[in-house]
Amino acid sequence: MNKDYLIQEKPLRALLLFALPMMIGNLFQQFYTMVDSVVVGRFVSEQALAAVGASYSLTTVFISIATGGGVGASVITGQYFGAKDYRGMKASIRTALSTFLVVSLVLGGFGLLFSREIMIALNTPEEVLAQATEYLNIYFLGLPFLFMYNVLAAMFNALGRSKIPLYLLIFSSLFNIGLDVFMVCSLHMGVAGVAWATLIAQGISAVFAFLIFMKELRQYAKGERVAWFYQEEFKNMTKVALPSILQQSTVSIGMMLVQSVVNSFGAEMLAGFSAAMRIESLCVVPMAAMGNAISSYTAQNIGARKFERVKQGYHTGYAIVACIAILLCLWLELFYQPLIQLFLGEEGTQVAIQTGVGYLQFMGWFFVLIGLKMITDGVLRGAGDMTMFTIANLVNLSIRVVVAITMAPRFGISMVWVAVPIGWLANYLISFVEYRSGKWQGSPTANHHHA
Repeated sequence: MNKDYLIQEKPLRALLLFALPMMIGNLFQQFYTMVDSVVVGRFVSEQALAAVGASYSLTTVFISIATGGGVGASVITGQYFGAKDYRGMKASIRTALSTFLVVSLVLGGFGLLFSREIMIALNTPEEVLAQATEYLNIYFLGLPFLFMYNVLAAMFNALGRSKIPLYLLIFSSLFNIGLDVFMVCSLHMGVAGVAWATLIAQGISAVFAFLIFMKELRQYAKGERVAWFYQEEFKNMTKVALPSILQQSTVSIGMMLVQSVVNSFGAEMLAGFSAAMRIESLCVVPMAAMGNAISSYTAQNIGARKFERVKQGYHTGYAIVACIAILLCLWLELFYQPLIQLFLGEEGTQVAIQTGVGYLQFMGWFFVLIGLKMITDGVLRGAGDMTMFTIANLVNLSIRVVVAITMAPRFGISMVWVAVPIGWLANYLISFVEYRSGKWQGSPTANHHHA
């Protein structure tokens, strides 16, 4: 396949070629966290499902720091790649890898020290606290692998090689599912079994990813000595990575604050909410993959000075997102009951089931909004136009958190999900106004290769 396809193929074909492996990969990633929940909910207890659910919003914060950082680093790498500056590309890749190794060790250590305190601060119901803390501690041990894998996956994507992370993900997901079932059903390790399964599967695929990537890099800028850290690259990367991490993690931190509101409704509602959230995260995957595809597409086309193509790609994104949203709506409105039962089994309490069903029935109609938000944000991020992008995401978050904290205790748990589409819409409108202004075409990263 042509390595410059993001710059040369028709926008629809280029975006789908790029986004589909990423969608399938992310679906697998979500799929195995979903299997974690199904295995725990069905073979351990509804309380165990609530425990994994309670720590879910916190683990998402760390995943989003890893993916946000990876995406940020890959924008710079993608621009070097588009400009055929392979030495710069190698320098940016090595700087990214060494930086994120340090970050993951610091965060993992912090998490191990304070996991219990964090769970208490999040209003975790007393009866699931011990299990949730145990799950988290094992999770934090595996943090360096999680970071390494996510940063490498973003780098493969920046070089247009999005199929490689896909194969690795499929491998680690299937391996993880097998381990899950073995550790929980045969070894009866409960919540800890699920956490260890994830750590082992992720560790192995991170090591494979590293070895394959180093081999891949050998074909570029042969014979040039490239160090493992460059201050200049670090600065360039931080400019894109920090807002990107901020965007990804503010969403998760928001989810965490929202989660603490949900936790206060007790373990049964928490179990139902956890089940619905897992299904929602599946629905968001294709939209997020489109956003990331548009981001890399924009970065490479700006590197090649093809601004008109960026606009064509953005318009194509609308059509793709609309089709996905219609399919999601049909899926959720037809199957919300069996989807929730899948997690809770026959023994699921009425309260848990009603909570999950209420969430899915309502949300089914609104996924088009997050799709529009993701592709508009994608153009801004790929161009390095980060100010309005960050503001839009913060507004989205504030709406969700404020409504959940002020309205849910008064009007019931459903306020937690009523706030979500309102936040998405606000975010989209702010980003869209910025896109229409055309400022992204003159943003600093858009010009730093040709200065």
